[in-house]
Amino acid sequence: MAGRAGRARATVRDVAAETGLSIATVSRVLNGRSNVAPHTRELVLRAVGRLGDQAPRPRTPQEGGGAIYVRCPYVLTDYFGLIVSSVGETIELHGMQMILGAGEAAQHSAVLPALPGRQGVAGAVLILPPEPGEELVRLRDHRFPFVVIDPRTPPPKDIVAVSAAHFAGARRLMAHVTGLGHRRVGIIGGPVEWLPSEARLAGYTASLADAGVLPAPELLRHVPEPNAEHGHRAAGELLDLPEPPTALVAFNDKMAVGALWAAAERGLRVPGDLSVAGFDDIDVATATSPPLTTVRQPLAEMGRMGVTLLMRLLGRHTLEALHVSLGTELVVRGSTGPVPR
Repeated sequence: MAGRAGRARATVRDVAAETGLSIATVSRVLNGRSNVAPHTRELVLRAVGRLGDQAPRPRTPQEGGGAIYVRCPYVLTDYFGLIVSSVGETIELHGMQMILGAGEAAQHSAVLPALPGRQGVAGAVLILPPEPGEELVRLRDHRFPFVVIDPRTPPPKDIVAVSAAHFAGARRLMAHVTGLGHRRVGIIGGPVEWLPSEARLAGYTASLADAGVLPAPELLRHVPEPNAEHGHRAAGELLDLPEPPTALVAFNDKMAVGALWAAAERGLRVPGDLSVAGFDDIDVATATSPPLTTVRQPLAEMGRMGVTLLMRLLGRHTLEALHVSLGTELVVRGSTGPVPR
């Protein structure tokens, strides 16, 4: 993303002109004074958000120190556990402490609105946040430093985010499958509203198009949650078609495990009768028989990069790249083979 070094930095006077308030009132808001009406404070913070990183930054109670709040509202399994562990280690290397909010119950907690005023919290790392983009924008407008790792939806403007190169990884995986001669490929996609699901599907279909194949609607399934149970159900529907696919490509490794289960129930040999591939390269990918062909995401590096970018925000550095996409790697194992003759 292009830098903003050539733009003049906005002043308190600019914020006052933007809001129609006096310079004194704007100064009270930016200095964290309590004698300001809530609607006035909100008006100033919205103006600061519109002016972007050239605006004067409001002072917060936590400046000069504090802990990093890490929000991961999911069970810390091998996928999220790897990211959180890396985040925690990197925070410690920077001499700070981590406050962890994790577990599925945390999905229903209204955490973000309270973060800017939370004592002892200097910034936050939000992992696959379930909150809508509007809440992230509001947090940004409060000038609270935070970074999103593995965003669920396209990150709003001026919000720092770290993700993997989903499209490129999926395209390379499907190119491997079509290179083995498969043309009728079933795709088990993730939740339709997720950014990774959309990007991976685009990568899969791009490689199919390269091979001269138009994706068939009956060969596509989406699931509400990307787990083994839903992968098993979707794979079963695809394998029971009058003309079943010769290969299944799943949104992640857990769903690919479900596909292996469905294939075994039908007496299909993998990869002799059916090829199966996943995405992520978590531990389960090497525990299956045969082990899974998959795409390796740099999960630990995503955590490290997220914290590094947050520390730069805390140091008030200007970030040239706000949306960082890390490369993936195709890992070919025994679950994919030539199309059966």
